[in-house]
Amino acid sequence: MPTRRTVLTAASSLALPTMSATAAAPVMSHLPWTRQAVIYQVNVRQYSQAGTLKAVQADLPRLKDLGVDLLWLMPVQPIGKLNRKGTLGSYYSISDYTAVNPEFGTLADAKALVAEAHRLGLKVILDWVANHTAWDHPWATAHKDWFKLNAQGEVYAVTFHEGQPSEERWDDVIGLDYTSEGLRAAMIDAMTFWVREVGLDGFRCDVASLVPTDFWVRTRKALDAVKPMFMLAESDAVELHTSGAFDMTYSWDLADQVFKKIGKGEAGAPLLKAWLAKQPAGYPAHAYRLRFTSNHDFNSWHGSDAELYGDAHQALAVLTFTLPGMPLIYNGQEARLDKRLAFFEKDPITWKGYELTGFYQQLTALKHRRTALAAGQYGGSVRLLEAPADVVAFERRLGNDVVRVAVNLSPTEQTWQGHALKPWGWWLS
Repeated sequence: MPTRRTVLTAASSLALPTMSATAAAPVMSHLPWTRQAVIYQVNVRQYSQAGTLKAVQADLPRLKDLGVDLLWLMPVQPIGKLNRKGTLGSYYSISDYTAVNPEFGTLADAKALVAEAHRLGLKVILDWVANHTAWDHPWATAHKDWFKLNAQGEVYAVTFHEGQPSEERWDDVIGLDYTSEGLRAAMIDAMTFWVREVGLDGFRCDVASLVPTDFWVRTRKALDAVKPMFMLAESDAVELHTSGAFDMTYSWDLADQVFKKIGKGEAGAPLLKAWLAKQPAGYPAHAYRLRFTSNHDFNSWHGSDAELYGDAHQALAVLTFTLPGMPLIYNGQEARLDKRLAFFEKDPITWKGYELTGFYQQLTALKHRRTALAAGQYGGSVRLLEAPADVVAFERRLGNDVVRVAVNLSPTEQTWQGHALKPWGWWLS
């Protein structure tokens, strides 16, 4: 364990005004196993030299020992060949929703992985791409009316800000049109297939806010009728919570607007304090928020932890585990992943010595043990505590369970209530 983290008994504190992470009364319950869970993202292609589902399955005991509860598998379906990016293509260019990419293995391998995860007490969700398909998905010829068409009546690459200087094209995928009832029924059938046949516990839904919310509401009801689901949206849209379609959304605001700036030395504790004092409006009390320092997009396109945060990374990781929400570990972070993983080519993680395993094990154990750290309406709200300018200190309290946290977000030593905080160090009660 890094010497910068010291576990001490609780200290007295001078509190500033209490701030609840949410304001509305809870209207949606969540599965009990989710409430103090830690999620772990698996990039199957880069997870090992083999890059297979079997290789991931073989590593499940280590992940169980790390203390994670929920595995998020990036898409495992076959990847389109037409207009493919790079040699191997993007996981998010799917050519068959109910099959497995031969690069990763077989459907039987997927079933075996999920069954073994369940045996170990882990849950599994699959990344689902409902907004678009590969150009050579069979639907593109059999059901052209299920796709968005241009003025010439042809499918075209997913395009944003069309005709503007900021136009962005995803050249390897074509967009689906949810005005089609046939598409809606087929997509729900495909998702249901993975629940019935493979035993999934939920889905992480790619660019969820680009798909109509009423589709997600219908989908959630259909899937829950088969098996109670956990649903994560790649979105921060409030209506995905208030509609009851999703349990959890992304907290891009914390990662993009706070963590990155702290990591680059552009800001420090005052920015995080301001963020804590003024939470985004509208989120109901039951909203789970995903807290992260990295994921597949951050790592591949924004930078490695070393690039984004430098010496601040572990201090920021502590915050993802202690602020309201569910913390995410991206595969390789426990081995101090220090490179950007290629997205369209083979580029496996260099696991080295799992250097930060002990660090993450203590954080996962704390998350599991302390009910005040539960997500949504199940945990305690954040109450800021008086602290030096470069230190963020707060308390979360639920009944008799109290957790106090102080994090030094500066490269110089600080003192909080008699406790020495090393540069980028922390104290947990």
